[in-house]
Amino acid sequence: MMTHQTVVIVAVLLMGGLMGTSGAAAESDQKAGVVPAEDYALYDQVVTSKFLTSATRLVVIERMTRFHLSPDQAGPTTIEAFQEQGYFDGELPPDLIREFSAVNRQPSRLEGRFHFGIGYRFATGDTIEEPEVSLARPVTVARSRSVQVSPVLDRLSFSRVARSLRNDHALMYVEALRPDGTGAGFLVWCRRQERSWTLFGTEVIWTIQPQVEPEEGPLLAP
Repeated sequence: MMTHQTVVIVAVLLMGGLMGTSGAAAESDQKAGVVPAEDYALYDQVVTSKFLTSATRLVVIERMTRFHLSPDQAGPTTIEAFQEQGYFDGELPPDLIREFSAVNRQPSRLEGRFHFGIGYRFATGDTIEEPEVSLARPVTVARSRSVQVSPVLDRLSFSRVARSLRNDHALMYVEALRPDGTGAGFLVWCRRQERSWTLFGTEVIWTIQPQVEPEEGPLLAP
């Protein structure tokens, strides 16, 4: 009788342990898909310093983050592929590259946490989402109706932000696409100086230029 009770107790404990491990793994996976609040400050710096102009009235941002480094890349960026390209003359810290590959295994959903002071709308595919309230300022319906007459920044897409083990380096990928199909992709390297972050370097890793039709020459007389 005691042996049977012991077996039952051990089985219950094992099941509880497995369920706890499974729950912890699920919670870890869920957290891995959440963009940390502090990363939006780096997104804001990039938007403000690299893309905004005095004429910009609206920014369109892709809702889901990018995990590739070019539009035609099929899967996530591997460490080996990243190192082969030798971005920034191969000077990126190895742990920063590893972290970039780790956090950009799948898309994550961006939230309304941008603080660059200009109205913005999220986009998913060909659909521009309804305005939502930003933590910085609301994107009002009136502003959204003026999209047709206000300068609109090219659609921006971001990767997740990778940080070094000491949290003194950060790296992100930014993609800017225009309605005519042209655009460019950038890697942005940030460094922390005391408590503030600075944009240390930017590398253009691909561009799509407009196709120029060849001009027809004068017809030769027979």
